[in-house]
Amino acid sequence: MNTYAAAAARAWADVSFRRNAAQQRAIAGSGSRKGGRHMSEQPWWRGAVIYQIYPRSFQDTDDNGVGDLPGVLARLDYVAGLGVDAIWISPFFTSPMADFGYDIADYRNVDPLFGTLADFDRVVEKAHRLGLKVIIDQVLSHTSDRHAWFRESRESRDNPRADWYVWADARPDGTPPNNWLSIFGGVAWQWEPRRGQYYLHNFLASQPDLNFHNADVRAAQLDNVRFWLDRGVDGFRLDAINFCFHDRQLRDNPAKPPELRSGRGFSADNPYAFQYHWHNNTQPENLAFLEDLRALLDHYPGAAALGEISSEDSLATMAEYTGPTRLHMGYSFELLTDDFSARHIRDTVQALEAKMTAGWPCWAISNHDVPRVATRWGGDAAPPYAASALTALACCLRGSICVYQGEELGLPEAEVPYELLQDPYGIAFWPSFKGRDGCRTPMPWDEGAHGGFSRARPWLPLPDTHRARSVAAQEADADSPLQRFRRFLAWRRQHPALRWGAVRMLEGPEPVLAFERRLDGECVRAYFNTAAQALAAPVELPAAPRVLDGHGLVAGTLDGSTLRLPPYGALFLALD
Repeated sequence: MNTYAAAAARAWADVSFRRNAAQQRAIAGSGSRKGGRHMSEQPWWRGAVIYQIYPRSFQDTDDNGVGDLPGVLARLDYVAGLGVDAIWISPFFTSPMADFGYDIADYRNVDPLFGTLADFDRVVEKAHRLGLKVIIDQVLSHTSDRHAWFRESRESRDNPRADWYVWADARPDGTPPNNWLSIFGGVAWQWEPRRGQYYLHNFLASQPDLNFHNADVRAAQLDNVRFWLDRGVDGFRLDAINFCFHDRQLRDNPAKPPELRSGRGFSADNPYAFQYHWHNNTQPENLAFLEDLRALLDHYPGAAALGEISSEDSLATMAEYTGPTRLHMGYSFELLTDDFSARHIRDTVQALEAKMTAGWPCWAISNHDVPRVATRWGGDAAPPYAASALTALACCLRGSICVYQGEELGLPEAEVPYELLQDPYGIAFWPSFKGRDGCRTPMPWDEGAHGGFSRARPWLPLPDTHRARSVAAQEADADSPLQRFRRFLAWRRQHPALRWGAVRMLEGPEPVLAFERRLDGECVRAYFNTAAQALAAPVELPAAPRVLDGHGLVAGTLDGSTLRLPPYGALFLALD
C-alpha cells in the first residue's frame, strides 16, 4: 500500500460510517427550511456575514508593498468592530503567485511573502478571542506546476504519481485530445515533452488539474483539509469546487449559440463562452467526494464548507452540492454579473428557492474576481452610500453573505493603467476586459501617501478616490458608508427573521425589490430601491404595518398606500 493509500485507510477508519450516518447529520446540521430552529440552536454559519480578506491588499507590515498575515492580525479589531461573524482569508499558501496564490505549491505552509505558520496561528487565536470564525480558501481541483506532485508526475508515465494529474495522448495529427478551453483563454491542454502527452489546465497553463478519479489524490487532498482543521480553522471556502472531476472519456464540449455566450462572468469575446461546459467540470462523481469531505468536517464540531460554483446551471448545482450530507453552503456568480435589475435578483432568488429544498445558500455581490459593486451596479451616478445599501440588500436575503474588504467603505472600482496591471487574465484580454486588478488595490486605512497600507510602493496603485474614502476619514463621519454598514449589521442582529427566516419574493415595479422574511411569528417586509433615482409607487399592505427604523440606511417612507424611496433607499416594515 503506497503512502496516500495508507493515509486514505487511516482517514476512513474513523469516518467509515459516513453514508450510514446521513440521518444523524441531517438532524444535527440542517434545520428547517420553512421555519428555522430557535436561534440558540442555529449553527454559526447560517445567516453569517463573512468578511473576505484578500491578504495581498489588506495591510503590509514588512514594507515590501504586499500585505501579509501580521497585517491581518493587526487589523482584526477593526474587522470585529464591523459586526461580522467570520473572516474568509484568500490564499496565503506557498506559491509562485502566477495566479496570486490560487496556484498552490505547498498546501501545508505559508508563503514567506505572507509570513509563517506561527503568524497564521496567531491570527486564528486572536480572531477566536474576538468572536470571529476563520474560513480559509482551499483550491482542491488543481495545483501549481511547481508542486512536488506535478514535478514528479510530469517526469514519466510510470512514476508513483504518474496518474495524479489529467494526462492524455495527442490526436494522430498532434493536436490536443479534445476541444476543451481554459477560462483564461485558449486551449485547456499543455504539451509536456518529457511524457509525450498533454496535461489539462482549466485555468492557467501553470495550474495543472489533479486527477480526482485517482483515490490517492482524493485522500491526499482530504489530508490537507484535515491539516488546517487540526490548526483550528472553522471552515473552508472551496475554490472552483465543481472542477474537481473531468469526463473520463474526454468527450468534446458542444458549441453554444452566439446569443447565449454572455453571462456567468465570461465576456462574449472569451472563447470559453463559446461552449457548453458539460464535460470538463461538474461531473456526477464529485457528489461522492463532497460526501467524503462532509464526513471529515463532521468530526470537527462547527466546521463548515462554502463552495464556489460555476456551472452551466449554477443554481441547480448549488442545490445539488449543498445539504446535510454535502456542503454546508454554496454560492455562484448569478449576483456577480452586470445585471442588477430588481427583476434579475427576484428571479434568481425564486429560482434558487425552488431548487434548493435542503441546502443553504450564501450570497455574494462582490469579491476579488469582479468589479466592485459600487461601480458595477451603481455607476457614476450612484451616491457614496450605494454600496452599503446593496450589501444590506444581499444581507437580507435568505442565506449567508460574503462581503469583500472595502465594500463597507463604498469603494468604486479602481482604474489601473495597462503598464501597472498584474493580473494575467486582464493582460491577456486587454482592453475589452481589464482583469481583476481594479478590485484588488490596497485597502485605504488613512489619507497618507499609500493609504496607511504600506510605507513602500504597493504592488498595485492606490487611487486618490480611495484614499479620500479611507477608514480614518469615514470614522469621523456618522453618515459615512462605513458607519451605515456597522449600524445595519447591528440592527440586523435584532431581527432573527432576517438571519434565518423563510423568504417570499414580492412582485413590484422596477427598480423596487420587495420581499418578506418570516420566522416564529416575526415577519419583516423589505423594500429596496436599486436605482439612483428617487421613486414613488403604490403598494398593497396588510392592516397596521409598523415602520422599522434604526437600520442605518437612507430610509424610505410610507405615505398612506404610497411607498417613497430615495436613491438606493430602503424601507422595512413589521407585519403582524
